[in-house]
Amino acid sequence: MKTWLRWLLLSIVLLVLIVFGVRSLRPRQPAVAPPAAAASAAINALELGTQDVTMVMRLPLTRVLDASGSLRAVNSAFVKARVAAEIQRLDVREGDAVRAGQQLGQLDATEFDWRLRQAEQQAAAARAQLEIAQRQFTNNKALVAQGFISPTALDSSASSEAGAQATLQAALAAVELARKSRADAVLVAPIAGLVAQRLAQPGERVAVDAKILEIVDLSRIELEAAIAPQDLAALRVGAQARLTVDGSTDTMAASVVRINPSAQAGSRTVTAYLAVTPHPSLRNGLFARGWISLDKRIALVLPLSTVRSDQAKPYAIRINQGRTEQRMLSLGTRGQSDGVAVVEILAGLAEGDQVLAASAGLVPAGVLLKMPPVAAALASADASR
Repeated sequence: MKTWLRWLLLSIVLLVLIVFGVRSLRPRQPAVAPPAAAASAAINALELGTQDVTMVMRLPLTRVLDASGSLRAVNSAFVKARVAAEIQRLDVREGDAVRAGQQLGQLDATEFDWRLRQAEQQAAAARAQLEIAQRQFTNNKALVAQGFISPTALDSSASSEAGAQATLQAALAAVELARKSRADAVLVAPIAGLVAQRLAQPGERVAVDAKILEIVDLSRIELEAAIAPQDLAALRVGAQARLTVDGSTDTMAASVVRINPSAQAGSRTVTAYLAVTPHPSLRNGLFARGWISLDKRIALVLPLSTVRSDQAKPYAIRINQGRTEQRMLSLGTRGQSDGVAVVEILAGLAEGDQVLAASAGLVPAGVLLKMPPVAAALASADASR
């Protein structure tokens, strides 16, 4: 009985081995993806638009220097009180246009009117004293000739006449000073422009040199830009610039007209003055930013927005045979090309390479892409070369 069981178990084992051996000897058929899987892969491809693809090209690269600062009117002035008095009236307000020499207001001139009258009366009294001294001197000369008085008395009358003459001149000078003080009570515009501020109001008593009005001339406006010391060597008077004022999308032309010979005490920066082309939206004190053109050359460039910086080294997402791959970049000079911010590519990409633009977002490596028609045609043309 035991022998029979042993033979039965051995037969079963041999039968299993034969079955597996036959299956292993059959030729294997290549695996074919079911149609549904292929369709799913096509659906999962990332579809790109024309704006999502850009190309590495050789273009004119203009090296630029960032500039920002406040706009300042070249000509501005304060109307100050030349005498201490109460403001009687002001005829202009902020935004009013004024001419050079135009009367803008009046200080209370009552006190100056009386001082002028007092000075004029003193001058009249001095003139009368001079006339008396002159007549006395004339009479004494006749008396000396006749021998009635001594020459010493004539000398005394001559001295009296000279003193009266000096007193009259001093009185006349006091009249002119009083007249000037009276004229200084009138507020006059020193330059043509627009009223920017009213720093005092009618009824206030102001001291000498107190600021009452500010006038700015917007026909000439400059940008005061702080330049770092390391950028000064490349900056030249006459360099062209493009600026944008906060709150406006328009760009305005400018040029460097002066460079301050001294650095700021705190920041150690040097102020460059850029003359801005007149524009209706420009106002004194507005903040503007832009760039100054330094030099221009042909270079291999890529839009600055396509360079990714979320890793330790800058990189770009290159399109390689319909899939994405990350390419580490070696960057050079940053600048402008046709108004677009670009950066020079020293290594990592070649001319004609297609990369994902910033509008495509952050795409990992190895993602299948569905190219737009124009970009696909360009890629096919590059592959056929």
